[in-house]
Amino acid sequence: MFEYMGDRISNAIKNIRGMGKITEDNINDAMREIRMALLEADVNYNVVKEFVASVKEKALGVDVGKSLKPDEVFIKIVKDELVSLLGGEYEPLNTKEKFAVIMLCGLQGSGKTTTAGKLANLLRKKHNRKPLLIACDIYRPAAIDQLKEIGASLNIPVFTEDKKSVLEIASDGIKYAKDNNLDYVIIDTAGRLQIDEKLMQELKDLEENITFNEILLVIDAMMGQDAINVITGFNEALKLTGCILTKMDGNTKGGVALSLRHLTNVPIKFVGDSEKMDGLSEFYPVRMAERILDMGDILSIAEKVEDIVSEEDAKEQAKKMQKGTFDLEDFLTTFKQIKKLGPLENIIKMLPQARSMGLNNISINPKDMAHVEAIILSMTPYERRHPEILKATRKQRIAKGSGRSVEEVNRLLKQFEMMKSMMKSMSNGKMKMPF
Repeated sequence: MFEYMGDRISNAIKNIRGMGKITEDNINDAMREIRMALLEADVNYNVVKEFVASVKEKALGVDVGKSLKPDEVFIKIVKDELVSLLGGEYEPLNTKEKFAVIMLCGLQGSGKTTTAGKLANLLRKKHNRKPLLIACDIYRPAAIDQLKEIGASLNIPVFTEDKKSVLEIASDGIKYAKDNNLDYVIIDTAGRLQIDEKLMQELKDLEENITFNEILLVIDAMMGQDAINVITGFNEALKLTGCILTKMDGNTKGGVALSLRHLTNVPIKFVGDSEKMDGLSEFYPVRMAERILDMGDILSIAEKVEDIVSEEDAKEQAKKMQKGTFDLEDFLTTFKQIKKLGPLENIIKMLPQARSMGLNNISINPKDMAHVEAIILSMTPYERRHPEILKATRKQRIAKGSGRSVEEVNRLLKQFEMMKSMMKSMSNGKMKMPF
């Protein structure tokens, strides 16, 4: 997602590096490259036109101070305009009400049912809510069974009823939630292959008879510019409070995310970034803009870590890193925690300058991670705390115990020392983070 576009924009900005000041001549080539990058990413033509004009106007009107370089000023302007295009401020889901009801709507194949489960899981984990899923897709074969399976896998209740209208099922489900001390209802509605009167009337009947805290449109990010027409169609019939972009972890060009808010004024509230049930993330325009520009997304990494590592443990590990006393015992603990964050490739992609360092295409074999763990577990606790004592004989014993080679043991120890040195430098402020 966004990688090709982001690389093109970053390369365009590099072209003005080393210039004494920003002029129309030295940013024309950059703006042309940015324009092509956005168009190739399937961003709406009118949106691209406005974006380029706004960046150019602000860049030519800015006074570059002595402490700043022209490329730094220019990239800040591009970033600010991207943030504005993506919606500006973060717009959270309504979670303040003691009892809330959400309706998910969208076309068939957009991923509504899976998203319903992901959203219920997020509400329970992050906001300590007690969700109920209501199966109102009574037309698609196996839709109800799919929602039941998702609910069972997450241990989240699913309400279903046979031979009743969608409105009756939804109303009975809400009553069931209140009677059973469940405080967040998610209604999974039926999709269609296209917007039609029957679909819209069914959704309108729900909106007119039930008080919704949120009406969210689930839309496939891979639809491209057609997505704008779908959002506009739903928004004209319903009072959409936001949308969820699914399949953002695929080969989507990402243009719909950059066009959506500007053209429809419907905020993006979540993006689906993996097929797993924890693969739903809140949408922050600033963070997304920084990821496009290869500035990383450290805050999102921190949030993921917060769910797994306690504040006390994090502070203790930070102290050890700063003092240089971080040992293989600590590394093993951290390693096990990292595995809980999900695929390591996805975390690495969020690091600053990941694309420019070639880390965006890195592939990490889960077996390699298992080998690392096996090597460390084959050491004694004393050896893990004092890796400096690991000489030839001990390494041979560890290699044999873990079923790996001595070369792999040496490689792990070397990588650990490099990582420890880097962490110490970063903690002491000696290593500059990329802009």
